Amino acid sequence: MPGEAGPPTLSLSSGEQVLDALRAAARFCGPHELPAIVAEHARLLGVSDATIHLVDLQQLTLTPFHGPVVAGAKHEPAPLDIDSTIAGRAYQHSVVLVAPSSPEHGSGTTVWLPLCESADRIGVLSVVFDDVDGVGEPDPVLATWLHRLAALVGELVALKKRYGDSIVMARRSTEVDLAAEIQWGLLPPLTFGSRDVSVAAVLEPAYDVAGDSVDYAVDTDIVRLGVFDGMGHGLQSAQLASLAVESYRNARRAGRSLTETAAAIDQAIERGFSECFTTAVLAELCTSTGELSWISAGHPAPLLLRSGRVVRTLHVDPGLPFGLGLPDTDHHYPVQSEQLESGDQVLFLTDGVLDARSPSGDHFGVERLADLLSHNIAASLSPAESMRRVGRALLQHQEARLTDDATMLLMEWPGHQPGLTSAEVQALPWPEAPRV
Repeated sequence: MPGEAGPPTLSLSSGEQVLDALRAAARFCGPHELPAIVAEHARLLGVSDATIHLVDLQQLTLTPFHGPVVAGAKHEPAPLDIDSTIAGRAYQHSVVLVAPSSPEHGSGTTVWLPLCESADRIGVLSVVFDDVDGVGEPDPVLATWLHRLAALVGELVALKKRYGDSIVMARRSTEVDLAAEIQWGLLPPLTFGSRDVSVAAVLEPAYDVAGDSVDYAVDTDIVRLGVFDGMGHGLQSAQLASLAVESYRNARRAGRSLTETAAAIDQAIERGFSECFTTAVLAELCTSTGELSWISAGHPAPLLLRSGRVVRTLHVDPGLPFGLGLPDTDHHYPVQSEQLESGDQVLFLTDGVLDARSPSGDHFGVERLADLLSHNIAASLSPAESMRRVGRALLQHQEARLTDDATMLLMEWPGHQPGLTSAEVQALPWPEAPRV
């Protein structure tokens, strides 16, 4: 009708064209080709030396990922320590940081950007720009496109690692044994975050883990999770954990209750292994109400954290470990419930955490663990970074020689978060990149 406004005129900026071209080029590339494709398209944004740095399995270092080794290429740069470098600080806090470039880049300035797949931290992306005016940071337009570049690269790395071994191998600082290979192939992403729940886990020793495992599923109004500790250590222990997790997933996806799921896991292990067992905690969180329910199969009790402090253990009368084959198993796993408050965190763990001993025989213990968690929460660290630091402290306590698998999973319920209507979402401004 006359006088009505027509549809808005749409156009593509040069930055959008570059990212679209990168996405198109990466669509049909192998994982080993991704670094060169990213560097090529980053140059079209006006920066140079774009390099992907991948975090290792223990989250101790960030390793440059250049794809295939080229004959005659310069010496491969050493991995960057997460706890003592600016790149590591960008990774720890998921922030963008700027620093003068190394001498080979002349007067350039390096920007370090976190690489993530959703909430899961993958590493960092470094790019160099020519800081001719000595401002110390890119102009706002370039900063915006660097943020969007890093977001796209994080998604591409997560996608491409499924199609080859180069990305997986770049994340390893030493050889992974067969039992640990089974476990890493079984695990979900160790970090998840949404407006309903956050999950962060750590497993040690990362290159030699066998019997411990975790699993979770986030669905409508409910989060289901399990923490497992199979008996022994080595290949059989990894196979036992694999059967426990897969039977857990099978029962969970069939819509079974906690007690029915416990019975299914118990029966699967009894049939699959002779005289073997696994301890476990299975839990369900209703994200709309904050009600947590859980059962224990002979497993250490979870810890409840409130206002940054460990307030108590979440006790339930435990049933026997899965695999011992008692009749009417579902009657032997009582369900306990706890009403969480907004911001509460629950730490699930295996006995290898509390029982870890220093060379002098000192246990790591719940008091030390509680102090570490309280300190990290007071420092406003993310659940993922808190778990990384507790895992590092555990390794240091035993001088990197763990005698048992040690696993932790931290779940946080943020509470009731007000949502936006569709009209309010559409009215939101196009996001500006934070200043770097």
